[in-house]
Amino acid sequence: MYKISMVSLGCPKNQVDAEKMLYLLKNGGFEIGCEEAAADAIIINTCGFIEDAKKEAIENILEASQYKKDGNCKALIVTGCLAERYRDDVTEEIPEVDVCVGIGANENICEIVKQAIEGNCQNAFGEKEAFSLSGDRILGGLPFSTYLKIGDGCDNCCTYCAIPKIRGRMRSRTIEDCVEEAKKLAEMGVKELTVVAQDTTAYGTDIYGEPKLCELLRELCKIEGLHWIRTLYTYPERITDELLELMNGEEKLVKYLDIPIQHVNGEILKKMNRRGDYESLSALIDRIREKVPGITLRTTLITGFPGETDEHFEQMARFVKEKRFDRLGCFTYSAEEDTIAAEMPNQIDEQTKVDRMVHIMENQLTISAEINAAKCDTDTEVLIEGWDDYIKCYFGRTPADAPEVDGKIFFLSHRRIKIGDFVQVHINDTLDYDLLGELICDEA
Repeated sequence: MYKISMVSLGCPKNQVDAEKMLYLLKNGGFEIGCEEAAADAIIINTCGFIEDAKKEAIENILEASQYKKDGNCKALIVTGCLAERYRDDVTEEIPEVDVCVGIGANENICEIVKQAIEGNCQNAFGEKEAFSLSGDRILGGLPFSTYLKIGDGCDNCCTYCAIPKIRGRMRSRTIEDCVEEAKKLAEMGVKELTVVAQDTTAYGTDIYGEPKLCELLRELCKIEGLHWIRTLYTYPERITDELLELMNGEEKLVKYLDIPIQHVNGEILKKMNRRGDYESLSALIDRIREKVPGITLRTTLITGFPGETDEHFEQMARFVKEKRFDRLGCFTYSAEEDTIAAEMPNQIDEQTKVDRMVHIMENQLTISAEINAAKCDTDTEVLIEGWDDYIKCYFGRTPADAPEVDGKIFFLSHRRIKIGDFVQVHINDTLDYDLLGELICDEA
């Protein structure tokens, strides 16, 4: 039995692809989950979205290649977005890689890996749609929290983004298919389900002729065992009153929205092929908070997009201060080849991009600390994720914290409690992005 080790990088959508490949490999007779030093084959499931992600992928590939010299590894295989985007260039530019596997060939991963281990190393590609969005998975993270990938690809065609070229046009799963998988996950012990796609608010438009996210969420809320359902990657122009009313009324739907606005200046947004401007986005944030009291809002921003002036940037910085997002990530613009924005005039120098990003994040640090401080002496529900042996306390996440991207709450308990349970915690102190507290109704 051949032994396989896999490293998966990038976003939750890529993680779901990795988990599907692991299921195929295990079902195909391979031993999965072993240490890299003992593996017959090492798979690096890569991200290739922006320059930093590509660098991370290459670093992981080169680190894994050492096991071909010092370990048991007979084949180093690269899958995921970097493989799909650059195809044969991967093995040509990185000779340590034995096989490059495009997204459309993931269904054949068992045969590809077997052949590679036995010395027949052939790159494999196919139509992007060939890798089914349905199918069983082996969950790689915490057994009680995972992602439900409801679609792949994207039709938004933002000028800075290579996703449509990598993943293709948007394709949604049917509501029935998504619900069937969610039920299986709940039966496996999943209590928190995070719904993801490139643009979740566009879900269903390709197969139903109109967005169907609300209909899907209503069906997911009926599933016994699911306690928290969270939705990521909701685009501002498609956030409807129906969605907000549903979120405010359904107990299982976490009052949390991730809205990647990227910028607030109308001129820059138009160049990005995005909609909106300062006034419309400001009105949207106000409307969301009015219709869903207590909601947690997360966004992402890009600094240094081609043509961004000091005035454009100052408008964005002012927006951040005024709207006080609970969670915010800011990234410098990455000029990706084969994108429209990369060919635009007035490219911004790297230091200016970084300086602007740092300015935004410094302001957000203050905002986040103030928002957290206001939570002191309040109670919150917490999903217990683990025990920190160094500081001798439990840790978990509140409804305001999405997996992997947001903060934690660290809390004391004088009795043993079960990882994966939901408990009530009293918040009594804060860190910049994290909270401190103690279990309510604790017994000495």
